[in-house]
Order: sequence, then structure tokens, then C-alpha cells
Amino acid sequence: MFRPISFLLIKLKWLKPNQNTINRWKYNNESEKLRFILQHGNYKTRPLAATALAEINDRSSIPLLLLAIHDNIHHVSIAALNALEILDVDMETSKIINRKRFHWVKLFNDKKNKSPKPKKKSNIYRWERASKKSFDLVKERLNRPIR
Repeated sequence: MFRPISFLLIKLKWLKPNQNTINRWKYNNESEKLRFILQHGNYKTRPLAATALAEINDRSSIPLLLLAIHDNIHHVSIAALNALEILDVDMETSKIINRKRFHWVKLFNDKKNKSPKPKKKSNIYRWERASKKSFDLVKERLNRPIR
């Protein structure tokens, strides 16, 4: 009785599913709910949903997993790639998986090999600022005799 109501509350975003809920859906083969969480869940539940879809061997979720590869959250895209590898449908998905992994490695190496920016040399003569010069001008004018 409470489970359909809880899924409705999750759809309305009043409740957030936890790991136990996702595990229960996985053991009951409720792939529709897992697909919904993969699309609309938060950053903690989307990777759990992706791995659960792979474990129940739901091949109808492959398009959603392919979309999840390009997620902004890195853990979600890694979980989606791992799920696609577990499902291992055909050579096209393997090519996509390898291309994405090589892209990540390239980005990582580019970050690592990026030359550090040269440090900005600090101005040793800080006393030559414009405000200091204007203060010196005022001081000099005050020392002049009044006409």
C-alpha cells in the first residue's frame, strides 16, 4: 500500500529514494522506476540506478544510459559507462564507451601536463602608487609660500 504512494511522492520530488529503495526495486525488477530515477534523480541516486539497471539486465534502458554518459556529474557518467559495459550489446556501444574513456584520459593528461602560469611579479615600489604621488604633490604645495 505504501510503496505506490512513496513512488508517487518521489515523482513529485517530495521524497528522495535511498539506496535501500533502489535495491528493493532492483530485486523486484522494477526497471521503470529505476529508469525514472536515472533521468530525474539527484546526483547520489543516479549512479545507483544505472548500476541497478545493468544488474537486472534491462536492455531497454540503453538509450538512457547513453544519455547519462554525458552527465555533468562524473560519478554518474562512470556508472553509466560501467552499466553499458555490463550490458555489452554490440560493437557500437563499445566504440562509444572507449571513445568516452579515452576522452577523459586525454582531459586528465592535459590538465596534468598544463604548464603552470607564471607568477605575477609583485611591484616592489608600492610607494609609487598614484595616491602616494598625489599626497606628495599636496604636501609640496603646502610647503610653498602663500601669494
